[in-house]
Amino acid sequence: MRLVFATNNLNKLKEVQSLVPENIKLLSLKDIGCTEDIPETQATIEGNAIQKAEYLVKHYGYDCFADDTGLEVEALNGEPGVYSARYAGPQRNANDNMDKLLNNLESKSNRNAHFKTVIALHLNGELKTFTGICKGEITTDKQGDKGFGYDRIFKAESYTQTFAEISLEEKNKIGHRGKAVKQLIDFLTNL
Repeated sequence: MRLVFATNNLNKLKEVQSLVPENIKLLSLKDIGCTEDIPETQATIEGNAIQKAEYLVKHYGYDCFADDTGLEVEALNGEPGVYSARYAGPQRNANDNMDKLLNNLESKSNRNAHFKTVIALHLNGELKTFTGICKGEITTDKQGDKGFGYDRIFKAESYTQTFAEISLEEKNKIGHRGKAVKQLIDFLTNL
């Protein structure tokens, strides 16, 4: 089976490829010649994942899946949420995003947060979604040098280390994207 994963994020691609069985060949946007920015204009994480998958089917005709992920912080009424990648501006800079989040949480005692990933699969003309959530908290400073995005300031429940301090294998076991991808793989292998 060949599926396009609608991402240009090489870190995300690497994470997902490490989870997918060998009989599913993942193609990237680059592999199919898609160089434009796929619109993400929906008000929800699920809406963005669906929009990206539908865009690929409409413009390229491939069976595909797309994901969208957001970090939702309790004390900030769910911010940054759907705007996680652009929280500190259109430059999509992870350090700027983390700095803004840490600054906004400076006077807050509640640091509870969760990552949410929604995967939208468009296969044989049908749409299905899968959701993974990882609960945890935001640290007071950046720790670790692995991962990407907000990994240096997020600790999963019952963990003492951030996502940026644990192995990719461990992150995939407990993380939001790993949980959503596992549901996707379970669905694909039971077709």
